[in-house]
Amino acid sequence: MTSDTASSAVLPRGTVLGMSSAASTLFLLSFAHLFVDLHAGALGIFQPLLVKKLGLTFTEAGLLGGVLVFSSSVTQPLYGYLSDRIRSRMFTVLAPALAAVFLTGLCLASSFGWALVAVFLGGAAVSAFHPQGASWAAAGFTRNRGQWMAVFISAGTLGMALSPSFYSYSIDKLGFDNLMWTAIPGVAFTVVLAIALHPAEMSAARQRFDGAALRSAARPLTYLFLAVFFRSAVQVCFAQFLALYLNAQLKLDLSVAAHVLTFYLTAGAVGGFLGGRMADRFGARRVIMASFLFSVPFMAAFFHTTGLLSYVMLAVGGFILLFTIPVNVVVAQELVPSQAGAVSALMMGFAWGTAGMVFIPLTGWISDQTSLGFALQLLLVFPLLGLWATSRIPREAVP
Repeated sequence: MTSDTASSAVLPRGTVLGMSSAASTLFLLSFAHLFVDLHAGALGIFQPLLVKKLGLTFTEAGLLGGVLVFSSSVTQPLYGYLSDRIRSRMFTVLAPALAAVFLTGLCLASSFGWALVAVFLGGAAVSAFHPQGASWAAAGFTRNRGQWMAVFISAGTLGMALSPSFYSYSIDKLGFDNLMWTAIPGVAFTVVLAIALHPAEMSAARQRFDGAALRSAARPLTYLFLAVFFRSAVQVCFAQFLALYLNAQLKLDLSVAAHVLTFYLTAGAVGGFLGGRMADRFGARRVIMASFLFSVPFMAAFFHTTGLLSYVMLAVGGFILLFTIPVNVVVAQELVPSQAGAVSALMMGFAWGTAGMVFIPLTGWISDQTSLGFALQLLLVFPLLGLWATSRIPREAVP
C-alpha cells in the first residue's frame, strides 16, 4: 500500500484536503452557503431593472420581495422538520443549482406573474438549504460553537454582500437578458457537494419532532424569536430596497448603488463573524443587546449625511446590527439541542421571512405614499424593540 493510499484509508468519509470530518463539512457547507445566498441576493439589484422592464410600481417590487422571503424563509421550519426526520443530504446538495437557475432566471421574466414564479421556486431552494446546513455546520465541534457557526453564517452573508457587485458586473458584461450564464458556478458546486459532502451526522438516527422540548424552552425562545424578527425587519428591507433608494431617489448610477449595497452587506458579514467570537467571550445576551442599542445611531446618520461619510455610517450600522445572526442560532440550538434543524429554521428563516412578508410590501406601499427614504428611516424603531425583547429573556436561559 502506498503512502497516499494509506493516508486516504484513515481519513473519515467526507474529508476534504485532509481536513477533519467536522472541518471539511464546515468548509463545504460554508461555500455552499455563499453560493446559495449569492443568488438569493439577486433580487435587490434586479429590482431597478425589473421596475423599468416590466413597469412595476414600488408596491409590486415590494410584493416580489415578500414572495421571496416567504418562499426562502417562512417555509424554513417545514424544511427543518423534514431534514431532522429524513436526513437526506439532497436538501443541501441541490440548493446551489436550483437557487442559481430560478433566481438568475428572473432576467427572462416577461411579466410580473412569471417573475413571481421564478422568485418562489428559487426561494424554495434557498429555504431547503438553510435548516440542514445550520444544523450540520458546527455539529462536529465541541468548543467555541459560536465561532464556527459564525463562519457558516458569515459565508452566507458574504455571498449576499457580493451579490450586488457580482450581478452589476455581470449585467455590464453580458446584459440583463443573458444572465443565465451566471448560474453555472452554482450548478457546478452542486456537483462538488454531490461528490464530497458526507457529514457524519447523516448516520445518526432520525429525530422525532419533540414538542415537549420546545415547550420547555417556550419563554426564552419566544423572546429570542421576537428579537430576531425585529432585527430582520431592518435587515431584509434594507437589503431589498437600498439599491433602489440610491438609484431612484438619490440618482446614483446602478453600478455605484450596487457597490454601496455590497459595502453595507460585507460590513454585516464581518460583524456576524466577530459577533460569534464575542458571544463566546462576553456572553450572548450582552452581544445581542449591544447590537440593538448601538446600530441605530449609525444607520440613522446615513440618511442625514452625504457622500462617503454617509456610506461609512451605513456600513458601521450594518456591522453592528448583524453581530447577532450566528449568536441567535447558536443560542436557539443550545436551548433545544434535540431539535437543532427546527430551531435553526425558526431563527434564521421563519423570523426573517415573516418580517420580510410584512414589512417589505408595507415599506413599498409607504414609499409610494411618501418616499422610499422616509419609509426606510421608519424601520429604525425596530432595533429598540429588539432591545426590549432581549431584556425579557431570562438570564438563566441566555447568560
